[in-house]
Amino acid sequence: MKFSENWLRHHVPTRASRDELAATLTAIGLEVEDVTPLGNALDGVIVARIVSAQKHPEADRLQVCEVDTGNGTVQIVCGAPNARAGLVAPLATVGATLPGGMAIKAAKLRGVESFGMLCSAKELGVDPDASGLLELPADAPVGTALASYLGLPDATIEIKLTPNRADCFSVRGIAFDVAAALNGEVIPLNTQPVPPQTDATMHVALEAGSRVPRFAGRVIDNVNAHAQTPVWMAERLRRSGLRPISFLVDVTQYVMLELGQPMHAFDKDKLEGDVVVRPARKGESLALLDGRTVTLDEDFLVVSDSRGGRGARAVALGGIMGGSETRVTDDTRNVFLEAAHWIPSAIIGRSRKLGMYTDAGHRFERGVDPALPGVAIEYATRLILDIAGGVPGPLLDATLPESLVAPKPILLRRARLARVLGLSVAEDEVARIFTALGMTVDAVADGWRVTAPSRRFDIEREEDLIEEVARIHRYENIPTHTPGGALALAVEPEGRLNELAVREQLAARDYYEAVNLAFVSHALLEQWGFIEQLVPLANPLSADLAVMRPSLLPGLIQALSHNRARQQDRVRLFELGRVFRAGDPPLETPSLAIVASGNVCAEQWGEAARALDFFDLKGDLDALVAWGGEPQRWAVHADGLPGWLHPGRAARVTRDGETAGYLGALHPRLAKLLDLGPDVHVLELALAPLLVRRLPKAQPVPRFPAVRRDIAVDVPEQVSWSQIEQTVRGTLGATLAALRLFDRYSGKGVEASRKSLAMGLILQDASRTLTDDDADNCVRNVVSALGAACEAKLRG
Repeated sequence: MKFSENWLRHHVPTRASRDELAATLTAIGLEVEDVTPLGNALDGVIVARIVSAQKHPEADRLQVCEVDTGNGTVQIVCGAPNARAGLVAPLATVGATLPGGMAIKAAKLRGVESFGMLCSAKELGVDPDASGLLELPADAPVGTALASYLGLPDATIEIKLTPNRADCFSVRGIAFDVAAALNGEVIPLNTQPVPPQTDATMHVALEAGSRVPRFAGRVIDNVNAHAQTPVWMAERLRRSGLRPISFLVDVTQYVMLELGQPMHAFDKDKLEGDVVVRPARKGESLALLDGRTVTLDEDFLVVSDSRGGRGARAVALGGIMGGSETRVTDDTRNVFLEAAHWIPSAIIGRSRKLGMYTDAGHRFERGVDPALPGVAIEYATRLILDIAGGVPGPLLDATLPESLVAPKPILLRRARLARVLGLSVAEDEVARIFTALGMTVDAVADGWRVTAPSRRFDIEREEDLIEEVARIHRYENIPTHTPGGALALAVEPEGRLNELAVREQLAARDYYEAVNLAFVSHALLEQWGFIEQLVPLANPLSADLAVMRPSLLPGLIQALSHNRARQQDRVRLFELGRVFRAGDPPLETPSLAIVASGNVCAEQWGEAARALDFFDLKGDLDALVAWGGEPQRWAVHADGLPGWLHPGRAARVTRDGETAGYLGALHPRLAKLLDLGPDVHVLELALAPLLVRRLPKAQPVPRFPAVRRDIAVDVPEQVSWSQIEQTVRGTLGATLAALRLFDRYSGKGVEASRKSLAMGLILQDASRTLTDDDADNCVRNVVSALGAACEAKLRG
């Protein structure tokens, strides 16, 4: 929100300096982002009129002007393209110093004397426009000090508003906060109704229900559309970031900035029949004021008239922008003013859907005072009559009372206020704060009963009132106390690993942590095949961030691709985060994902380069699993793979038989679709089972030696090592101290569909030394179990 400092002081007189005012605004939650001084040091600059303008005898781009100063004429040499006879413009007289530090002296320009300088807005420090002289109204009093005429010096103040303070999208809304903070008082607004002088009116039908519960309007006939916007109004608009256009348009903009109520002015003669506020029809088109023609659907609301049938032609896009067909022009004689209350849910997202932004839409999305439409019409009517004349009709106020929510009184307990703030605020001060903010205050036995004005729909409960007291009393005045009592430290359960341990383990294994947005595009998920149980966002930031991620991998692969596109051939990333599945409420699952590509080791001279493969990533998985102390509960299987993994170079990861995740190379089809090479490997696991840890238990150093027996078994090619390992461990139990696979062979002597695996059985008993018979018996049991479970045969 940008506004003029002088405009604000007009509503709430205060002796605070500009710096104090800016500091106060920030202190009460209206953060000042920028203060731009305007028109400082304009002593010696006056309003002047060019009497004549002749071409310079020695320069094509210069003119020799005779300028009326109100106290005689002076000769000025000027190079501005708009310098002409009859123009009223600022004149810096000899001896003046402009804001940029330029001292004005008498001088000769190409042999012609010049006694002063005609100025542009930029040279005066009132506007960045340097295209020509600042043109003043023809009736500006010649000889008057420019600062006095333009209401200078001034400053443009820009504040950043939080979404709950929509009431401060107006100068008067800000004025109430300033009055409360600086112990001032807001000057009452003249809200006396304008008496109608004619019966001219229009019938309005509200067919959008509770989405537009109020629509106010008024017909004003015989308006002089050629009337010039007064200087004071044009300057306030300009200093608030808006360019004056024409008087009738400027009035609606001015009322919006001052009161906070967006308005629109229709050319009444271009409207036909009744005015109907209704939902748009699917495929309905509307030509807007900005020159665009938009196609609407049922989500939009429009104002329509009866051309082609009742409510047939849309003439304005509700709450966002008017239509070009019925706009006011210099030929307009009769005006229909409109000010409506569009509820936020009826406007939110509509502007973004059309790729546009308007001040009206911005305000209605955050909420506008439902009591303002009638007040705004009366205020705008008075301005039009005073400046452009006209004959007003009666105020039209179409309302659905049942859809307007009246403010309810809220009880603020004295004890609760003191407890939350940690200090006692004087009762008179509390009452003053609420009164200054425009609220109604009634003292009760245990505190105050407060009713907020309709513009403060952010005040809903007792805590909101406490916040208002804290804000205006100033946060720096609230004492800071050290918490009393001992703080109970959270004890990390021994049966669970800390997420930090996982991060440290992966960082130690040469991975970098990535943090990606939890939002992804639907198109990206379709490429991966994630099309079920998705959680779409109701109001996404953009089309590329419209769905909550069902997996960490799509975002992580995008990060990998981003790095590889910037000449990073070896990329190793991991991410810990939540993934989302549809449900009521949506299911959130903490997960871990890893992506890697390129060589196993960074570039070096001590080891030959080798591309990362499935087994390297499985080694990283084994290292993570080992931290839990129960690696035997984990296994990998070649079945049940998702479509985004390579069917021959991937595995399903299980814990106690339950699927916990997947690892392997990306499917070639997906890798090609994502413009990736064939060397990208991924791993994704549910985090919860990975963090489970066996409780540490001290064990004595074994007193009896271990015995090793090596065996080689012939098994079918499709039998995985994990199946064999689980069978051996299940057969030998605690007697098996370790199991080591040290050879794999296929070829001569082994059938084509089978393979030979050689393993070492490390056997040990905690109570005695195992004999050869014990070891041989263990080998026989293992061979028998492998034969039954895995079709294994002992090789000689």
